Amino acid sequence: MNPGLILICAVLALEAAELPEELAPGSQLRSVDVVLDCDYIEEAVGGFPAGFGRSFSSDPATLVLRGVSVADDGSLDSVTDYEAPGTSTDSTSPLIFEVEATLVPIPYAESLLHADCAGEEVTCEISPYTVHLADEGLSQASWFMGTLKLSSGISIALVLKVSSDREEDEKGPVLHPRLKVPVSHEGTVLTTVEFQLASRTATLRTRLGSSVTLDCSFGLAPSSPLASLEWRLQYRGSGRRVFHYQAGGVAQAEQPTAHVDMVRLLEIGDASLSLQGVGVRDEGTYICSVSTALHQAQNIIQLQLVEPPRVRLFPALVSHEGNGVTTLTCEISGYYPLDVSVTWTQQAPDDKDKVPVSSTSSSTYFSSHRQAQDGTYSVSSYLSINTASELGPVTYSCHVSHLALEEPITASAQLRPPEQKMSNRAVGTLVATVIFLTALIGFVLRRSKPDPKSGESLKTSG
Repeated sequence: MNPGLILICAVLALEAAELPEELAPGSQLRSVDVVLDCDYIEEAVGGFPAGFGRSFSSDPATLVLRGVSVADDGSLDSVTDYEAPGTSTDSTSPLIFEVEATLVPIPYAESLLHADCAGEEVTCEISPYTVHLADEGLSQASWFMGTLKLSSGISIALVLKVSSDREEDEKGPVLHPRLKVPVSHEGTVLTTVEFQLASRTATLRTRLGSSVTLDCSFGLAPSSPLASLEWRLQYRGSGRRVFHYQAGGVAQAEQPTAHVDMVRLLEIGDASLSLQGVGVRDEGTYICSVSTALHQAQNIIQLQLVEPPRVRLFPALVSHEGNGVTTLTCEISGYYPLDVSVTWTQQAPDDKDKVPVSSTSSSTYFSSHRQAQDGTYSVSSYLSINTASELGPVTYSCHVSHLALEEPITASAQLRPPEQKMSNRAVGTLVATVIFLTALIGFVLRRSKPDPKSGESLKTSG
């Protein structure tokens, strides 16, 4: 970045995001220069034939986006225009590409400008670009491709055409010693944007059955109208076409759930693909290819499908009855993708933290994975408990982690304490005691009751 831009970070607190369609109150558009550190990538001389182990060289380069429009609320006063170092055109000349975007605007320019302040990383690569000219065949001398990627997911491809600000003399134009293209009076390579292709999302994650839009937009110079648009899906070594449009023809959607708004495509260059009710079959790498008579560029977007699991643990209450062995079943179902992690813990009332289940008192094992018709998976995890070794109440928990979950799901079961049972000897003693007390009470009652016969004889003698 231009060192002058560092001053902006002291007064800006911006996040890398798509620019709002309307300016914030008190803001106005301002033209600034955005300077990016890049790598110039070129096929190494003497490399292997195309398609077989080709080697490439990489050298430092600078990309200067001249006069891009960004919103200014007054905080850009410290930004100054870029000044070329004015080096001579010898073998040590730096690789500096100046880009004018008068015909085709550069998207997400504000995100590029404030990348340092927002803590974003910008990857910039410049490489030679080959076009097919009807009267000249393949031409590579005057074209370059600039590829910009932000860590937030924004990607921008720029097709650059070389221009010159100096008149040719009898010896011809002054050429860059390495690139062999005309250079400016300051020794920089002047270019114009002829074609740009951009997307704000490199990876999109969504749930099964939802509707999504894969972002893809482009800008073309008036001399290069749209020739075709194609969306393809690549997944696990196989591919298929999802949507296709040829200029002058009829748009063709290869699947009924895919749609491109043709009005927005032709009016503003919005080539975004909408998918309705996505399923497992729709997951993969989507390639948005836009072509003109001279140019062709691609955006790659990864669509990942996720579905969180449902977790059920049974039985919820375990007693010490039986032979002393009980199995808990943690049923995990309806999740996607396949990878799922399950752990077991136990916790007594006096324990502050949950303790991983010890293999000495229990054992865990899994069922095989099962796949439903909608592509989701299910599996069961089992925990065998030796209840004879547990004398107090214990809570057993099954913890399930998955890509679709921010926090693990936990399901718990309670182990009741053993009931207090008396021994046979104690029961016999209690029964004997009850019988003895019953007999004693009966004897006392009989002794205290008067004899009717004794009472009658006393009455006669009187």
